[in-house]
Amino acid sequence: MSNRPSPALAGLFLGAILALGGSGSVHASLEIPRNVEPLQFADSLLVVKSERRLYLLRHGQKIRSYRVALGLSPRGHKEREGDFRTPEGRYRIYRRNPRSEFFLSLGISYPNERDVEHARRNGWQPGGAIMIHGLPNVPRRSPHHYASADWTDGCIALSNEDMLEVWLLTRTNTPIEIRP
Repeated sequence: MSNRPSPALAGLFLGAILALGGSGSVHASLEIPRNVEPLQFADSLLVVKSERRLYLLRHGQKIRSYRVALGLSPRGHKEREGDFRTPEGRYRIYRRNPRSEFFLSLGISYPNERDVEHARRNGWQPGGAIMIHGLPNVPRRSPHHYASADWTDGCIALSNEDMLEVWLLTRTNTPIEIRP
């Protein structure tokens, strides 16, 4: 997986930053070349853990697909703090963090009420801080490890290039379904 954004995405990202910067006035305008299809925001996300794929969907149709890494113990639904599992179920993107320990992060609304109740019945803490994110800002492993293994504590990780694209094509409150 490459850690560098494609030139087109990097240009869009830079343009967005310039357009939003300063005192709120627009500093740059973006013109999309005629041969480039306009970006479409995803209206939902789907993660299929067994495929190690994240799909961006619009009106139920896949518009983008990405390879992902999962928690160190990826089989089964996350039940408690420290089980290294990635949750399964229906959640929402509730937070966007550009200053994460990782290259960008999108917070997933785990645990939901059902997750909290299940953990409580078993005397566990449900855990939390489940994110979609890029690579660590301070890597502790080789690039090959991040590209080829499940390595998170329960999050969904992408290459930095893919994370930038997901960041640009999603919004807060977008639904996400995580399947086995």
